[in-house]
Amino acid sequence: MSHASRLAIVLTSHDQLGTTGKKTGYYLPEAAHAWAVFTAAGHEVVFVSPRGGAAPLDPGGQDRADADNARFLDDPAVRAAVAATQRAEAIDPASLGAVFFAGGHGTMWDFRAPALAALAAGVWTRGGIVAAVCHGPAALVDVEVAGRPLVAGQPVTGFSNLEEEAVGLTGVVPYLLEDVLVARGGRYSRADAPWAAHVAIGERLVTGQNPASTRGVAEAVVRGLR
Repeated sequence: MSHASRLAIVLTSHDQLGTTGKKTGYYLPEAAHAWAVFTAAGHEVVFVSPRGGAAPLDPGGQDRADADNARFLDDPAVRAAVAATQRAEAIDPASLGAVFFAGGHGTMWDFRAPALAALAAGVWTRGGIVAAVCHGPAALVDVEVAGRPLVAGQPVTGFSNLEEEAVGLTGVVPYLLEDVLVARGGRYSRADAPWAAHVAIGERLVTGQNPASTRGVAEAVVRGLR
């Protein structure tokens, strides 16, 4: 199988929602919907996280009425892979056609990690696709290529300030994703209404605003790899 056929889905290792005492983690549909699109297109998927090992699943969003969610939760190979994710440092960027950063509030605490930035930069500089959805673009904030931010001048999106306010977590998250993407020079855009699907496509950079955008991001990645 060629490197273009191998994709990484990166999940958070962080399970604490700030100082609220509540649990968080990766948001199921953002991993499950991407996995469903990638595997249906014949791609091999490897699961990665900042710390490696078991990736925590956010208690919310586990809707089994969603067929892709149910398949993801019940697939023995996926269960094993998510319980034993690989550390980003262990992944050779040259072995990947694309890297996809799934969201969930946990990412706001651990996705701005040098190892994740290096993985994204490595995939991009080798001609691969870098993608992220919802809070997943936190992993892109500190990515630099040739001395400038990867997002600078590129169309980009991610969980909006309006959506963070709507879920009541503006004062809980360590920063607002929309604000830092703009500060890094990204050409940020969002849907006309919160929670509506919105995908921004740049130069081998694909981002989605919220959970509803996951499938669109994954389909754009598959198209880009053809």
